[in-house]
Amino acid sequence: MRIWKFFLVLLFLAVPALTFAEQAKTVDELTAMYDVNSCKECHSQIYDEWSKSIHARSLIGTGSTMGAMKGMIDPALMKTFTKSGVKEIKDIKVEHFAYCFKCHLPQIKDATDEVAQQLAKAILDGDKATLEKVNINCLVCHNLKAIVHKWQDGEPEKGVVYGSKDGSHADKVYKAMKKSVILEEVVMCGQCHGLGPNFEFPQPSQCATLYGSYLHAYIPADGDETCQDCHMEKSGKGHTMPAYRDPDMVKMAVNVDIHAKGYKVLPRPGDLIPMAAVTVKIANKAGHRIPDG
Repeated sequence: MRIWKFFLVLLFLAVPALTFAEQAKTVDELTAMYDVNSCKECHSQIYDEWSKSIHARSLIGTGSTMGAMKGMIDPALMKTFTKSGVKEIKDIKVEHFAYCFKCHLPQIKDATDEVAQQLAKAILDGDKATLEKVNINCLVCHNLKAIVHKWQDGEPEKGVVYGSKDGSHADKVYKAMKKSVILEEVVMCGQCHGLGPNFEFPQPSQCATLYGSYLHAYIPADGDETCQDCHMEKSGKGHTMPAYRDPDMVKMAVNVDIHAKGYKVLPRPGDLIPMAAVTVKIANKAGHRIPDG
């Protein structure tokens, strides 16, 4: 009987450790949990493409992302949203970042509030070195976000990389490969480049509407290409997945026709003023509204 009681005590003490065993307590721990350095051993070109992408700097972006997150912390959470419970960095929890990190860092689900506070400090300090440690990488797309219908297909499995087929995978940690039915579909991208307002959060935000625009305008107009078709295949830039800042993508996305005619006006004798009439026509060839994100 004593032995049984002793076992129950040990089990009770062990439960918290088991519960939080996989919760990262630091940015470095979260980075290690989603480490993709081994991917470049076999997929060097893809890894190189990805490393040049905005996905690889998802908390920094082109600069505007980091600026928007800074504004979300201060003044929004700390001053404007008076019911948020946040007065300073130590008050910040993972839930306060939910509507940004839902897409910019979904792996935050595996982190504690301490990580949210460390990232908040890095954002406010403009600490890019820390913010670059975590991002949208191989494991986010090829594991974490690779299954949408979880009641039907289950949760993404540990140790599995999701791709175009089933089979073994030459990696020490991710030893198996399984087919993802959405990886080549628009819905894969639509999980983040989405439908618009995020009403599921306590403080909803209006965000990316690309997927909604694609479904509501492009598809009814007989469009049949996917995000991957244009941003990966036709662009020839693969996992860089270029967008509006890439000159080649701009040429693919819009037609610009400019007509200019010069003339002069004579408001008074001897005073000729050169003028020009300029007509600019921009035609959207993309599968979604421009601009958007």
